[in-house]
Amino acid sequence: MSSQMAREIAEQPTAVRATLDSLVPLRGELRTVAAGRNQVLFVARGSSDNAAVYGRYLLETHSGVSAALAAPSIATHYRRERDLSSTLVVSLSQAGETAEIVATQDWARRCGAATVAITNDPNSALAAAADLPLVTRAGQEFAVPATKSYTTQLTALAVLATALCPDPELLDADLFRVPKEIERLLAESAVDDARVLEQAVSALEQADSILAAGRGLLLGTALEVALKIEETCLRPVRGLSYADLRHGPIAVVGEGLAAVLVAASDGPLRSAITDLAADLASRGATVVGFGGDEEFRAACDVAVPGPELIEALTPLALIVAAQLAVESLARRLGLDPDAPRGLSKVTQTDRSHAPTKG
Repeated sequence: MSSQMAREIAEQPTAVRATLDSLVPLRGELRTVAAGRNQVLFVARGSSDNAAVYGRYLLETHSGVSAALAAPSIATHYRRERDLSSTLVVSLSQAGETAEIVATQDWARRCGAATVAITNDPNSALAAAADLPLVTRAGQEFAVPATKSYTTQLTALAVLATALCPDPELLDADLFRVPKEIERLLAESAVDDARVLEQAVSALEQADSILAAGRGLLLGTALEVALKIEETCLRPVRGLSYADLRHGPIAVVGEGLAAVLVAASDGPLRSAITDLAADLASRGATVVGFGGDEEFRAACDVAVPGPELIEALTPLALIVAAQLAVESLARRLGLDPDAPRGLSKVTQTDRSHAPTKG
């Protein structure tokens, strides 16, 4: 019997398509809310934080907008006021009820920011308090690991980035192909690529330790893969930027380590990630690749094909192949992928209350 997680992975083409249909018409409202703001600040935790990493890179590479990730503790614990009058704050929370994220959005508004909330619940506290809620259309997600709620967050971020671009429709031809690409990956993973996917699962199962790496627009994907393996399979995984891996941690790479690399089939980092795959393999690691081009896949010990999308949109579909591997690995290890130990759908960071006015 398939898990709930597997069923929700399979629902992602429909969820992404519905989210595009709902949010693309809001581009004009997004531009209005962002008018006069020259930087974007993302507020998120967990999987949503990994989505925000993608949003930051997409805004800076595609839209030409400066972006950064917020430190919510500045609002909730240090209680420091900042001038955010030139800032658009984008808060991400799948359920929209994580107290720390809601409190940080409220703090940002008091500091003068315009606010956009990306959430899957239109009735959530986060959506109700935002200047503009971007409600994703994932439908109710029953498995604890975020799958369709994560991909629809990425979709919402792509809509945001295109809305703030001088030519909002520049990526539309590729953007509207994303659901079809996810459908293709799901179909091929069940037939053509099933053996390769199982080889990837076996490599992860047999590893003594695991790390995941990517860079640029794919960094958030690498971090999300690491998180999914940790929370669903109870294996400690270090998620790293390709550049950070080169600066020191690569010294621990050797036999017994599985290195998960994520890559696009084009873009300026394609050759660098291919060189990294070859280097890690030469040090004795088992390299498990997701995506990339033929040269990248040839440098990996096991390579799971990815979507046929430009680098800017590859993360929206590439994560699906990794989700399938993680779900399969959890079952192999005798774990329930739907209900990882000690986790729930709404995570409260701590018992802190909303910050008071300075």
